[in-house]
Order: sequence, then C-alpha cells, then structure tokens
Amino acid sequence: MTDENATPVTRLCTHTLTSLHYRDADLVQDLMGQKTFTEVMLMQILGRTPRPVDMRITDVVLIVLMEHGLTPSAIATRLIYMSAPENLQGAVSAGLLAVGSSFVGTMENCSRLLDRIMAAEDPQAEAAAIAQHHKAQKSAVPGFGHHLHKPVDPRAYKLLELGRAEPELAGRHIEALALLSAAVDAAAGRPITINATGAVAALLGEIGVPTGVMRGFAVISRAAGLVAHIVEEQQSPSGRFIWDTVEHAIPYVGEGGR
Repeated sequence: MTDENATPVTRLCTHTLTSLHYRDADLVQDLMGQKTFTEVMLMQILGRTPRPVDMRITDVVLIVLMEHGLTPSAIATRLIYMSAPENLQGAVSAGLLAVGSSFVGTMENCSRLLDRIMAAEDPQAEAAAIAQHHKAQKSAVPGFGHHLHKPVDPRAYKLLELGRAEPELAGRHIEALALLSAAVDAAAGRPITINATGAVAALLGEIGVPTGVMRGFAVISRAAGLVAHIVEEQQSPSGRFIWDTVEHAIPYVGEGGR
C-alpha cells in the first residue's frame, strides 16, 4: 500500500552531467552493446534482472503478437497514414488504440480467469464455474476459440509446448489454462481451441508479468508490426483502396438526394 501523502519518486531513470542510468545500470557502460532490447525492457518493466528463460518466453510472445494482417489496428494505421503521411507516429498510435479487450490485448481478460483458478480452493470447480457462466451468457471465454484457426490454433500449442519445455517455469499458469480448457470443452460438448492470446496469458504469467501489465506487451509488439504496415503503405498504398471499398460496400439508405 502506498502513502498518499508521500512525495512521488521514480526508480526508472536518472542522469548527471556525465552519465545516464536505467534503474541502477549505467546506460553507456552496462547496457549499450552489452544487453539486448528485450533484456533491458524486462529489467525496466519487471524491476529485476531477467533470466534467460524470461527473455526466451518474451521474445516468442512478442513475435506471435507482432503481425495479424489487415486487422482493425493495421487498417486504422494505414488510413491515418494516408490522411497524414507527415505524421508516422500518429498513424502508429491510431493502430495501437485498437489493442483492447476484443483484439490483440485479450490475454489480459484470460489472465484474470487464470488468476481466479489458481487462487481457488478447488481450481477444477472454479474452471467449471467460469465455463458454465460464459455458456449461460452465450459469450466466448477469453483465450478460447478463433474464427480462422480450427480445430486448433497452431500458435497457441507451439507457445505452450515451448513453455512446458522450460524446467525453470513453475507451470501453474499453464496448468490453470489446461484446467480451463477442459472445462470449456466439457461445457461446449466439443473441443474449443486455445487461441494465441490464451497461451500468451499463461506464458507471461509464468515469467511473473502481472495481469494488469500484459496488454503492454501487446502494445510493444504491435507497434513494430504497424511500422511495417506503414513501410508497405509507402511502397504499395492500399489506404485509398480500403476507403473506396468501404464507400461502395456500405450503401446509403436514407432519403437524402432522392
């Protein structure tokens, strides 16, 4: 608990006339040319020295989340870049605004369920209760199902395979996801695939990323993917085509102009 009357402090960065520090590490002497971006990112976000397993898991998660094709985030970025090509960062930020509870950032929703299962006295019963609740609400369980990848999402099962192969990981989040998967299948009466963000939730949990921070990893990863979409937009523009397609595909049905 924090003291509301205490003077705010930061532990992230400081500088003098002759040096800069990220946390306690000298930027020039300790980090530049010595550490990877992923290593320094984890050090800054988690506040500890990352283990090799942390970096392996983070790298594979960032790769999985980086590119999903012409999804809402990429379309938004391309259209904003078409409108304001002088503002690359505005186009990227427009796409990042689409990282939420429906697309890209859904690992946070799944992780909350995994937290509930791990905290329960009877994890199996808690998983069943979650699955039955979503069935009654006729809503998808976060982390499960995919409109394109059936009967399995190959990304998810590769992620889980990699996670299970790491002896340093406790496996509690992965086991919670397995319990939830069995409960979801039982409630549906058929297999429902674990999707990529469900597996990402389990793996980020395994390396100690708090649930409330997980969406930030999606933002970091997707930013790189959106820069690639801008590069392609510069070389082979599609923004105007998208605009024209929508204009012709959605007819006006009002009385104006009649």
